[in-house]
Amino acid sequence: MNDFNYSRFVDIGQAVDDLTKKNYAKPIAGGTNLLDLMKYRVENPHYLLDVNRLPYREIVEAPNGGLRLGAMVTNADTAYHSLVEKNYPLLSKAILSGASAQLRNAATNGGNLMQRTRCYYFYDTATPCNKREPGSGCSAIGGFNRIHAILGTSETCIATHPSDMCVALAALDAEIVVQGGEGERRIPILEFHRLPGDTPQKDNHLKSNEIITFIDLPAETYNQNFAYIKVRDRPSYAFALVSVAAAMKLTDNRIENIRVALGGVSHKPWRLPQVEEKFVGKEANNENFEQLAEELLDGAQGFGDNDFKINLAHKTIIRALNEARTR
Repeated sequence: MNDFNYSRFVDIGQAVDDLTKKNYAKPIAGGTNLLDLMKYRVENPHYLLDVNRLPYREIVEAPNGGLRLGAMVTNADTAYHSLVEKNYPLLSKAILSGASAQLRNAATNGGNLMQRTRCYYFYDTATPCNKREPGSGCSAIGGFNRIHAILGTSETCIATHPSDMCVALAALDAEIVVQGGEGERRIPILEFHRLPGDTPQKDNHLKSNEIITFIDLPAETYNQNFAYIKVRDRPSYAFALVSVAAAMKLTDNRIENIRVALGGVSHKPWRLPQVEEKFVGKEANNENFEQLAEELLDGAQGFGDNDFKINLAHKTIIRALNEARTR
């Protein structure tokens, strides 16, 4: 076992200061992903900074009518919170689609945003992986790639982002609030995670000395016409092959607004607002949903074992939109 130092913090300033000064330090809350990565020797931090006692363990109404989720609130407490269930049921349903009850009781909202891919080559230190060791190659390209990405890929990486919660947050236009050495800043959820490009080792745009403090949900709730569908190999405890978070506002079956975010298909939750805008004012029917799915999946590419995902994603988008329409 690799040695590491462990510290607890009750003050965000001290935690950020330690994160800035110490070489290869990692914040830890629930540890449901980081500890696994340490066991597999994928991550070998010199310092673990326990942030559980930081004052971000509440869910409160925001002055603008939205909701502020503390980063240290567990996934379970978030999913079952009365205001989340009432106003953001899409988020509640997505969280409850992920992992097991035991993991949801330990995993935190901030940690969910930070979890890393479950690509088997990433976890296997005996195989090349650009995400784990930049420049070594991508074993999934040309290897067994059934669970891998079909959108936003690059020559260096075809891994997928594993979160269910983040797919719903993308559909809801959440904002991530972080605290770092230069103070507080806000990052729109669609800009938080990264596509692999030529730096697949970077999962997100968080700076090395920043800690997630809150997730802010806007006042617009989409609590009437919504759906979260997750297609997986097993009906429980499995990551998505394809997932879809769909939400819309309708007047006389015409689309006032529409949101569609995909999981299991890219290095980040996949959403294209410029495509959604084209369908505002159109009738909410199967023909338009078919066209929307086509445009969302434009450029999708399989790598052999995962070719089926393109058709699966197309059908799942349409199913989710029809389920949202008929609620």
